[in-house]
Amino acid sequence: MARIWGRSRTNSNLPGPWVKVETLPNGDNSYVYITALAQCLLLNLNESPFYGNWGLPAHPSVVQQLFPTLYVSLTQQRFAPFFASLTITAQQLPTPVYQVNLTTSQGTPFQMVVI
Repeated sequence: MARIWGRSRTNSNLPGPWVKVETLPNGDNSYVYITALAQCLLLNLNESPFYGNWGLPAHPSVVQQLFPTLYVSLTQQRFAPFFASLTITAQQLPTPVYQVNLTTSQGTPFQMVVI
C-alpha cells in the first residue's frame, strides 16, 4: 500500500488543505502517482531533502522567462513507467503552467493543469 500527501488549489488559487491519497482497495496506485507527479512539478529544484535532483528550477526559469524543458523532460521520463501514456506540455509565459495528459495503466484518461 502506498500513501502520499498532496495539496490542490482553491478557487482563489491559494494552496488548499493537505489531502491523503492512498492505494485503492483493488491495488491501483494511479492516483498516488498522479499526486506525486503534480507535487514534483510544483517542487523547486533541491527543495526536497530526500530527492534533491527532483523538481524544477522555478525561480531562475521565471527570471529568465525560459521554460525548464530539460527538467520537465526528466520528470516525464521518471513517471512514464507508471502510466500507459504521459505527456507534459508548457502552456504560457512568464509563469510556467503545465498541461498533463495521461492514461493510467488501467486505461483511464486523465488531464490536469499544474500551476
